[in-house]
Amino acid sequence: MRVLLVEDEVRLAENVRRGLAAEGFVVDVVHDGAEGLFQGQVNDYDVVVLDIMLPGLNGYEVCRRLRAGGVWSPVLMLTAKDGEYDQADALDLGADDYLTKPFSFLVLVARLRALIRRGAPARPTVLRAGDLALDPARRTVRRDGAEIVLTPREFGVLHVLMRHRGDVVSKSAILESVWDAHYEGDANVVEVYVGYLRRKIDQPFGRHAIETVRGMGYRLAAGGG
Repeated sequence: MRVLLVEDEVRLAENVRRGLAAEGFVVDVVHDGAEGLFQGQVNDYDVVVLDIMLPGLNGYEVCRRLRAGGVWSPVLMLTAKDGEYDQADALDLGADDYLTKPFSFLVLVARLRALIRRGAPARPTVLRAGDLALDPARRTVRRDGAEIVLTPREFGVLHVLMRHRGDVVSKSAILESVWDAHYEGDANVVEVYVGYLRRKIDQPFGRHAIETVRGMGYRLAAGGG
């Protein structure tokens, strides 16, 4: 059973590696998101253990890109974060399980074996809001049958809004999902990208799908506007 462990805490990663090796797993360890993404794309793993708080690319982005690239190895998110919203984001992006630090090693092993028995997850379904459709695997967006070309950042912002369609999503939640949890730039960059999206998915079609909820964030109409 081959495992990819993507964890930037070197001591923790080594302890987990040793423990898993003792349980019969073959473990590859990397300490940043970009290398984790590369290894996940070029090698076949029975399961991926992926921290969310990583340098380079965060775990959300690594998981999203793996799924977008057609890599369906089971993914277990390993993180110090324990909010329900974080768990929902991880699962919506294609993760299969979620374990919060500090964790029991016995529970980790049990979860990994369960994921391996379950096998690779099914290809994610297309997200829809009215006539607006987003395909996470093919990374395509269509409205009323017409394909809309988006940049990776625009796609990421729309993906977050589509996953939570009908609900208000804060700027900080969008930043963390699309940029990075450690992003220290101007939060108004989200407003800029929402503007880009409106010019591509709304204005040409006479729609108003993305609503600004003052002081709270943005909401994409469940019916597509």
